[in-house]
Amino acid sequence: MQEKVYNVLFLCTGNSARSIMAEALVTTMGKGRFKGFSAGSHPGGMVNPFAIEQLAHTGYPTDELRSKSWDEFGTPDAPHMDFIITVCDNAAGEVCPHWPGHPMSAHWGFEDPAAALVNSIEEKRAVFNRIFRQIMTRMNIFVSLPLHMLEKNAIQREIQAIGETSV
Repeated sequence: MQEKVYNVLFLCTGNSARSIMAEALVTTMGKGRFKGFSAGSHPGGMVNPFAIEQLAHTGYPTDELRSKSWDEFGTPDAPHMDFIITVCDNAAGEVCPHWPGHPMSAHWGFEDPAAALVNSIEEKRAVFNRIFRQIMTRMNIFVSLPLHMLEKNAIQREIQAIGETSV
């Protein structure tokens, strides 16, 4: 019997860095159990090049990444989402659209690496690397959950607790 593939949508305001990195990480780290998606409430229109740089070594096809609106995932023909996870403080405070199928949701806040005030490209790269590692830490916990063995309330508690994990 083939194991269920869980669809996970990561939301952020601009959909240029954190949510993009989370999309790629859940897909690659989930080893076929998870399919990542990302979107923003006010997408910036482009993926941050430093985010692409962080993802280059994951094997995820970065040429297919794009900054997109969360409206794409609220349509009847959109993929059914099992999980919706906000990754930035702005999106956590916004009123989200109605998601078909009532997916489980959680907030995993991360500092915005694109907004970091730094003096050099090396410092910007270091901030992106730090946030990438933080996302990877939480993703490792998430993809290790025995979802097939847990009931829905237990899964909801676990994904919320991941967001409270210090990284």
